[in-house]
Amino acid sequence: MTPKVADIVKSTVATGKIEPRDEILIKPQISGIVETVYKQAGEMVKKGEVIAKVKVIPEMVQLNSAESRVRVADINYKQALQEYERQKKLFNDKLISKEEFEKSEVSMKTSKEELTASRDNLDIVKEGISKSSASYSNTLIRSTIDGLILDVPVKKGNSVIMSNTFNDGTTIASVANMNDILFKGKIDETEVGRIKEGMPIKLTIGALQNMKFDANLEYISPKGVTENGANLFEIKAAVKVPAGVKIRAGYSANAEIVLSRSPKVLSIPESTVEFSGDTTFVQVLKSDKPKQMFEKRRVVVGVSDGIKIEVKSGITTKDKVRGAIVEEKKPGTEASK
Repeated sequence: MTPKVADIVKSTVATGKIEPRDEILIKPQISGIVETVYKQAGEMVKKGEVIAKVKVIPEMVQLNSAESRVRVADINYKQALQEYERQKKLFNDKLISKEEFEKSEVSMKTSKEELTASRDNLDIVKEGISKSSASYSNTLIRSTIDGLILDVPVKKGNSVIMSNTFNDGTTIASVANMNDILFKGKIDETEVGRIKEGMPIKLTIGALQNMKFDANLEYISPKGVTENGANLFEIKAAVKVPAGVKIRAGYSANAEIVLSRSPKVLSIPESTVEFSGDTTFVQVLKSDKPKQMFEKRRVVVGVSDGIKIEVKSGITTKDKVRGAIVEEKKPGTEASK
C-alpha cells in the first residue's frame, strides 16, 4: 500500500447528558393545600407570573391565639377611647394640662394600632394574607425567573410545606432557561491531563442523531470520583443551540474532544508499523520481480488516531509499504476437532 496525505485527528469521547445551567426550584412561603395549579410542564413562564395558588389551613392553636389577641386588643382600644374622650372634654374646659391630654391621645392611638395589627394577624393565620398586604400575597406562588417549566410535581389538593431554616419546603415547580444549557459528562483520568478549559467540543445527542452541536469546555473538576473501578472527572461545556432547534433537559449526549490535530500529513495504517522500543520501522517494497523483496526502514511517526498514523520522515508517497499479513482460509479445509 502507498502512503497517503490525510488529516489525522486524535480525540477522546466523554458521555453525559444535557442540563440547563440554572434550574430554579419554586417553593411556597406558606404551608397549606394546593387550591389551583395554573401552569403545567412545558409552558413558558415570565418572572412574577402565578404558577399555583395555596389555600391556608390554619393551625387551631395559632387561630385561637390570634382570635384572643383581637378580643383583648378591642377591649383595650375601647377603654383607651373612653379615656381619651374624657380627657379631651377636660382639656377643652381647661381643667387639665395639654401634656396629660396628649398622653391619653397617644394611648388611644397605640391601642387602635394594636387592634389593627391583631386583625391583620388573624387574617394571615386564616387566609395567608391581610388587607394591608394584599399585593404581597404568599398564597400565590410566582415564578422567580423567565423560562420554561420543566416539572410541576404537585397537583390540586396536595399538602405543601413552606421553605424555612429547618425545611427545604415542597417544590411547586422547577423552571429553567433552556437557551442557556450545558453538557455535563465524565472523562477518564488517562485523558483529563490532555484537555483544558476553552477547548472546542462536538456534541452528538442521542435523540437528535443527524445533528452535531458546537460546545465550549468551561469546567474540569479538580477532584475525581471512582465508578466501577475507574477514576473519572466531571466536565461541563456550554452548548451553542442553533435557532429553531428544541433541546430537552436530560438528553443523553456524547462529547468528542479533539486532543491533537495534524492536517494534510503523510499517513499510513498503524497496523503496518513495527515497534521496537522507542524505534519504529516499516517494510518498504524494494523490488517485485521476480519475487517481492522488502527492506526494513526506520521511520519517525507522529500523531495517531488509532487507525492511521502520521509519518514525519523515512518514506515518501512514492514508496510502497507492506501491510498486515492476512491468512486466507483455504476452501474445503475444516478446523481440527
